[in-house]
Amino acid sequence: MNSYTTILQKIQKTTVLFALFFTSFSLANTKEETKSGDLKTEIKEYIAHHLQDAYDFSLFSYTNDKGEHVYIGAPLPIILWDNGLKVFSSSKFHHGESVAEVDGNYYAIYHNKIYKTDANGTISYDDEHHPTNAKPLDFSITKSVVSMMIVVLIMFLLFRNLAQSYQKNGGIATGVGRFFEPIVLYVRDDIARPNIGEKKYKKYMSFLLTVFFFIWFLNILGLTPLGVNVTGNIAVTFGLALLTFLITNLTGTKDYWLHIFDPLGSSMAWYAKVPLYIILIPIEVLGVFIKPFSLLIRLYANMQAGHIVLMSLIGLMFIFKSWLGSPLSFGLAFAISLIEVLVALLQAYIFTMLSALYFGFAAEEHEHH
Repeated sequence: MNSYTTILQKIQKTTVLFALFFTSFSLANTKEETKSGDLKTEIKEYIAHHLQDAYDFSLFSYTNDKGEHVYIGAPLPIILWDNGLKVFSSSKFHHGESVAEVDGNYYAIYHNKIYKTDANGTISYDDEHHPTNAKPLDFSITKSVVSMMIVVLIMFLLFRNLAQSYQKNGGIATGVGRFFEPIVLYVRDDIARPNIGEKKYKKYMSFLLTVFFFIWFLNILGLTPLGVNVTGNIAVTFGLALLTFLITNLTGTKDYWLHIFDPLGSSMAWYAKVPLYIILIPIEVLGVFIKPFSLLIRLYANMQAGHIVLMSLIGLMFIFKSWLGSPLSFGLAFAISLIEVLVALLQAYIFTMLSALYFGFAAEEHEHH
């Protein structure tokens, strides 16, 4: 077990070093390509680009002898509905620098969205400087979608093998399942049971385990050189929080809803409760929506902030340009990367813990005499 833990620690350190290396390499090329531009502005744009979703995987880029930008990465499929299905590779956009021509129609990427345009890539604006070009329905496979598919496949294979090892070895995990078995038991015994209760925790276990490992693996994937920031996308955290919201309210017991719409119960006469209910009931109803909202904001803000801090520290290396400032920035970035490994697990734990707590509120039953 000690040797297995040592191997995992080495893999984590190697992953962090690779991420720092590729990010530094990309920023170094950004610096070289912007000889007359503002380096700080270029770093801000690079950080903003890293935080956004994209239609391709891009590790780094460089400028060849001909002055052309060469990107190292992989294109992804673009799927549009514009008077019919349009499917083509994102390589046609050349990372947003070119206009894609498909079946006589022209499309351009502007602020990470696809607009219909002409051969010159013209974008029209309204009085508030918002694009007025038509937007086709976009069902493209972005790098965030691919990342989620990869995590889903990893989880399926991992826990399928864990279940098979239980069957073959009489309930004893083998292989990599030995590492994940204690985590599964921890979610069950220290998160689900205390917060939901012995009677009803089992029906919530599948969701709690899935959301825990899904968030954890996505957070770890965000520290790799692939540069994905899935849980830093508010649409993803909104979807996860929405599932918690739906499960909580669809499985809520009569006592759960009575607590919301009759919080004082029979402790007071009805005519004495009416003035209080004018205040209490709206607060309770508002709380139903505030709980999942806090889930999505907490996960989104923490992961987004972690990426911003890490990328900013790396960018400082190229701003200082000194033997003292650059190594110091790299050391701080490396320390933050190690902390991010812990934060990746911590955020998955917090989301799962609070979801279990809300499920416990919904499943609670009182004895009425």
